Amino acid sequence: MKVNSRPTPATIEEGEAMATSNEITVIGPDTHIKGEMTFGSTARVLGTFEGTITAKGEVQVAEGATCRASIDAARVAVDGVVEGNVTAHEKLTLNQKARLKGDLVAPTLVVAEGAEFKGHVTVGGDATSANGRAPSAAEPKVVVPAADKAAAKK
Repeated sequence: MKVNSRPTPATIEEGEAMATSNEITVIGPDTHIKGEMTFGSTARVLGTFEGTITAKGEVQVAEGATCRASIDAARVAVDGVVEGNVTAHEKLTLNQKARLKGDLVAPTLVVAEGAEFKGHVTVGGDATSANGRAPSAAEPKVVVPAADKAAAKK
């Protein structure tokens, strides 16, 4: 496992600042790990991981990475392939090249044009409550990127 603790751009998309910590654990592109990983801050997967990931911060699955895992984190950003259920306690972002197969639970979901998803979605104010289902009174928060809004107006 490669560890990089210097300040670096913390997100997969240039210019977007989601991570709040300078500590980032990086699973390198030539690395294949099976098991259970727990992170106190941000984890960036560039290689292959199979198992369970739990993070108090953000989990980033970069383009070219494959994650066959259940993911439970404050924030999750996907540009690569994820096969497994994902729970984001704050925000889940599926960027343009994201390929996700599994169930999603998050209070806020951002899906870029081009992202692929197969599974069930629970989005809303209390989406990550104990039962994992958003209450009927909660207004779901789905964010449409600005480029997609412009295309929708045409």
